[in-house]
Amino acid sequence: MASGLKNLFAKKPNGIGVELAPDRVNVARLKRKGQGFQLINLASAEVPEGVFQEGQITDSAAMAEIIQSVLIEAKLKVKHVATAIPGSRDTVTRIISVPAELDDRELREMVLNQEAGLYLPFPREEADVDYQKLGFFLDEDGIEKVQVLLVATRKEVTDTYLDTFRQAGLLLDVLEISSFSLIRTLRQQLRQFTSQEATAIVDIEFESTEISIVVEGVPQFSRTVPIGTYQIQSALSRAMNLPPSRNTELLQGMTVPVVPMDSMSATTPKPGTTNPGTAAMLRVLGELSDELRRSIDFYHNQGDNTEVAQLLLAGPGGAIGQLDEFFSQRLSLPASQIDPVSALSLEIDQEIPSSQRVGLGVVLGLGLREAGGG
Repeated sequence: MASGLKNLFAKKPNGIGVELAPDRVNVARLKRKGQGFQLINLASAEVPEGVFQEGQITDSAAMAEIIQSVLIEAKLKVKHVATAIPGSRDTVTRIISVPAELDDRELREMVLNQEAGLYLPFPREEADVDYQKLGFFLDEDGIEKVQVLLVATRKEVTDTYLDTFRQAGLLLDVLEISSFSLIRTLRQQLRQFTSQEATAIVDIEFESTEISIVVEGVPQFSRTVPIGTYQIQSALSRAMNLPPSRNTELLQGMTVPVVPMDSMSATTPKPGTTNPGTAAMLRVLGELSDELRRSIDFYHNQGDNTEVAQLLLAGPGGAIGQLDEFFSQRLSLPASQIDPVSALSLEIDQEIPSSQRVGLGVVLGLGLREAGGG
């Protein structure tokens, strides 16, 4: 495949899933066992500041060393891996419609060389593009069309990923968008919703949150906002006069107080109801809930779209206690925190604390891809 988005929609099981993030490298190896899957290896290593920022690898050599070190420590001898690019301004996912009578060659020509350029925020020649046919439908004029899922990233981003894993002595089987990995992990949960119900997956990562609105397992809308666990903890630390830290494990043990809000402000607790640290954390979470509302409203305003029925919280930030109740109160929508290990009914040999499980959705989805789980 010529595109840097390697085998995005192909099935080629071989190795392990490797998730790269600004604060950690996570590695997971799964294997089929009966009708389900078993988690064979789960390992991680810290990433220093300046190696990975805003969805991009900024120091390939350093990242390659970290990947190698975590594989050595986990005693994993593999050559093939799957990885994912976090959603950012350098990634695009869109559903487009094209004439149904096109044959495969004509469809490829139209999607890659005509339609793609209409939806990209960067020049077509700077993009790696892939696509997948979803299904046929009749438009409002009774004309048969085919829906296509279009996915694109900047070439410089995909090239950096390819180069980094090459330096680590690894072959990339799959390079996809991280929201696809997470959707794969949550596939069973998403099947609980009908074709008339949309689900908003809220993936709260280290430096950003990716919001994906999904219908029948297909992303209809994606947006990334620059609020993550680092911003939440930084606000907390400043309010409590603590030194700044990239270690956000403190948040996983915290609980959001669901308190009455001042009618004058949607993000400011009533005076005297919380301590300064908690109040600072609530302000950032309030900002994030406002961004969620804007994203859902924007999705609903784009024509005849399906109503969002529920929020599913994932990523390291999804482990914050009572965050589901907080968002549910703010957005008047049911919300639930997802446990990816339970979502996949994984058989595990090592105990994984519940506070850590929520953040494993992407790496387990990558491991599932390599284990032949679609």
